[in-house]
Amino acid sequence: MAKYLFWFLLVALCAYAEGQSDQNISVDHQNEIAVKLFQIDQLQKGLAKGNNVWIKSYDSYTAYREARQSLSAIKVRMALLKNSDLSDKRKLEFEALQAKEKILTDQLELLKAQGSSPFVTLLKPDEAGVPPSVTNPFDIILGLSYIKRLDGQFKEYKVRSDDLNEIISNLEQQIELYKEVLVLNPQEITYQDNLEETFLKEEKFKLALDTLEATTQVYEKRIESTEAKINEAIKDQLTKLMTLVIVVMIIFALMFLIKQMVKRYVSDNERFYMVNKVITFTGMSFIILLLSFSYIDNVGYFATILGFASAGIAIAMRDWFMSMLGWFVIVLGGSIHVGDRIRVEKDGMLYLGDVLDISFQRLTLLEDVTLTTLMHNRRAGRIIFVPNNYIFTSMIANYTHGSLKTVWDGIDIVITFESNHKKAAHLVKEICRKYSKGYTDITRKQLNKLRDHYSLKNTNVEPRIFTFIEPNGMKISAWYLTNAYGTLTLRSTISGDIVDAFMKEEDITIAYPTQTVYGTLSTPHELLKEV
Repeated sequence: MAKYLFWFLLVALCAYAEGQSDQNISVDHQNEIAVKLFQIDQLQKGLAKGNNVWIKSYDSYTAYREARQSLSAIKVRMALLKNSDLSDKRKLEFEALQAKEKILTDQLELLKAQGSSPFVTLLKPDEAGVPPSVTNPFDIILGLSYIKRLDGQFKEYKVRSDDLNEIISNLEQQIELYKEVLVLNPQEITYQDNLEETFLKEEKFKLALDTLEATTQVYEKRIESTEAKINEAIKDQLTKLMTLVIVVMIIFALMFLIKQMVKRYVSDNERFYMVNKVITFTGMSFIILLLSFSYIDNVGYFATILGFASAGIAIAMRDWFMSMLGWFVIVLGGSIHVGDRIRVEKDGMLYLGDVLDISFQRLTLLEDVTLTTLMHNRRAGRIIFVPNNYIFTSMIANYTHGSLKTVWDGIDIVITFESNHKKAAHLVKEICRKYSKGYTDITRKQLNKLRDHYSLKNTNVEPRIFTFIEPNGMKISAWYLTNAYGTLTLRSTISGDIVDAFMKEEDITIAYPTQTVYGTLSTPHELLKEV
């Protein structure tokens, strides 16, 4: 008995000694495990920091799986409760499970996109929209903006690869630390579970990285192909634009040379002005047509649409189109030139002035002091705008058409019946001949030039004197040639000289409304007898 007691004590002492040794090692291991767990915690916190979309996407995926598992368990429990008699307590449990089921169903609906894969949206490249069709110079800006947007999206997509590598490196460090912890304490199941969970997470992220790298290569080639097409289209448009610029510059150079030649050989300022405007209009029209047809893909379709649109526009803007047609008639017909003095009659109103400009839509006149403004308007100095379509509907008189710069003006003066009308007519004719001699010679030369264009019957340019019987006397009507721009001045001068000449003659009396009373004087006695 004593022998057995000895051996029992010996074994107990050995066990106690071994337990003390094991206890000392366990404390060291625990300290080392605590350090490694702290390192793991710091790594996990490092992943949780910031706005890492990969971690958040994986957390959403994990939450979806957990919610689906919980929902399955709740449905199984609810099925068991339905098949059994429900007590008050179990009714409350069933209602609570129904509420949880609704909450989890809503959560699963929100996390539905993460059900099959945690990184579906992150692995798919961002769409930059439909590539623009570069068919004109303005589309070049759109093409360059699209290329810039593609490059920016591709850079952002490549940044995701860097984020994934950083996450995988973090997870690999956690796995190594968990392995070391399990070597120190292999019996702890929690560490084993955490290691397996970290392994699973690492595999998910590595698989995502492989997919991302493969997708990046395909995405890069697709971007390169798209950018190559856009760059080629931009190059074509730039070449086309440069060609058009050169052609337009050549047209402007030709316009300049033609204008210089016209200026050299055309001395008349009015004609040069008109030719200059025609050259400018022709050149600009050609440039507009060139630009339009250069950037219209289907000219026939454009012409058809333009034809239908023109019909409606022509009705709605009839006067506008008539003014354009009037411009062609004025310019090509040569009936009116810049600098001409014209008179326009419209709705009983008279407007007389010098043409300042002939634009595409209207004539611009400067109203001068003339007999018309004196007798009708009592206004002068106004700028008058006459639509070009008036040439078809209104009376327009040109005082200086062609090479003619003179017009016939007339003065009427009445003398009494007792006056020497022949002498008076002779005096008037001499005065008119004196002041109009220069204009008479100019007109004779101008009429000779017009014979090539017009059939001229009467080319007499000498002053003309007519005598008519009027109720109050003999009217002498004098007609003479004068400058179209100075009729009123010469009329005033001649009128004054005629009056002065008549006043010097005793046998010439200017007539004016008078009354003659015939009768005899009577004495007062004769008046009484008559009564």
